[in-house]
Amino acid sequence: MKVYNTQSKRKEEFVPLVPGKVSMYVCGPTVYNFIHIGNARPMIVFDTARRYMEHKGYEVNYVSNFTDVDDKIIAKAIEEGVTAQEISERYIAECKKDMAGMNVKPATTHPLATQEIGGMIEMIQTLMDKGYAYNVDGTVYFRTKKFKDYGKLSHKNLDDLRSGNRSLLVTGEDQKEDPLDFVLWKPKKEGEPSWPSPWSDGRPGWHIECSVMAKKYLGEEIDIHAGGEDLIFPHHENEIAQSECCNGKPFAKYWLHNAFLNIDNRKMSKSLGNFFTVREISEKYDLQVLRFFMLSAHYRSPLNFSAELMEASANGLERIRNAVSNLGYLLEKADGAQARESAEKDGGASTAQNTTAEQNAGMTEAERAELANVMAFETKFDEAMDDDFNTADAIAAIFELVKYANSNVSSGNTKAFIQAVRDEIIKLCDVLGIIAEEQQELLDTEIEKLIQERQEARKAKNFARADEIRNQLLEQGITLLDTREGVKWKRA
Repeated sequence: MKVYNTQSKRKEEFVPLVPGKVSMYVCGPTVYNFIHIGNARPMIVFDTARRYMEHKGYEVNYVSNFTDVDDKIIAKAIEEGVTAQEISERYIAECKKDMAGMNVKPATTHPLATQEIGGMIEMIQTLMDKGYAYNVDGTVYFRTKKFKDYGKLSHKNLDDLRSGNRSLLVTGEDQKEDPLDFVLWKPKKEGEPSWPSPWSDGRPGWHIECSVMAKKYLGEEIDIHAGGEDLIFPHHENEIAQSECCNGKPFAKYWLHNAFLNIDNRKMSKSLGNFFTVREISEKYDLQVLRFFMLSAHYRSPLNFSAELMEASANGLERIRNAVSNLGYLLEKADGAQARESAEKDGGASTAQNTTAEQNAGMTEAERAELANVMAFETKFDEAMDDDFNTADAIAAIFELVKYANSNVSSGNTKAFIQAVRDEIIKLCDVLGIIAEEQQELLDTEIEKLIQERQEARKAKNFARADEIRNQLLEQGITLLDTREGVKWKRA
């Protein structure tokens, strides 16, 4: 398997630090509002990379943080007259709902910046003790000139940045030794959340948060650090500087970055009126369509979001689901051996090896020979994903398998063969996080019953159950609206 390393600017053979195990850190969102579709791209892309590595047999320790202390969170809290913690907790919960809708697996650990302050103070103190950081009236800065490798990830001309390109630099240059020095700790302002430290009551800079959380949950040296390409400089560059100066060893072996998402060929911004949250998209489309769309291009290619492309993705997903549905229909009509019990139990998604004697049992001799053609599509799929997670070509391999199934599988085949082809489509889709089986649509009466149960759970202050029901409905494409007149709902 080869991955493109931003630092070396080339594809490299992936060799984990510990055989069979992968440590992976992905920068998560700052939680001050609903996540937007730009946030969704790295979530989907690197969840898919994780799924593929697990498919290949790796044990993946996947850490993705929530930045829950930030200027934007504080501004939102002041605007609403509530605490910053209330804002962050609200939008972490909403983010998790959207992630569930996009079929993004929960991380092994989702650390919160505010729960790791002690580790941040400790790392900053180590950097000060080693001479890499300095204190100016309670603000602690990192000395970039002292780290000789500063700039090795972004490959930027640092002299040009120092002399002219001030827009890329942090403010407060008057008191800094160097324009590129960045904040590790800053004193509190009136009304802001703060923590005591040896330098001032205040809060950490953004960059130190990820360095500390990666170290705590993955170790001083990790396999993969990933995120959007907008994070390469200064965020990831600064993480490298802090971590390597503190720990005395390389921080991350491979740096993966996804390209930008544009809207109708323009950069997404609220001022242009083309800013969409994932929640807004869920009101028009099944979020599986959004996932399918995100994977239809290579993650390092810029991706253009438009209604036309989303419709094309909806049609593509429907084509796959129709094939799986048709194979299910053929299973009911076919003669021959019974479909495997395990497939019936898990809805057909088999994790068993496709070439086992169990699967071949009940097939004709010709079908057993034909199974090699079916497996050739998985080989194509794996070759695409082994080439720097080329999901576009992986989806093309699934479409070829779908075309094969539509043309070559009939009720004249044995159940064992039909089941094997159906399982193969579902399995490959599952590696991409694409749900290939149509979800059973809830009846209106079932929805009303669940809403009533949720209301009763809220009255009993069983908020965990209430959230569970809301998430269950959201996964089925049902959006709840809590209004003064009561709970209203609508299908996506």
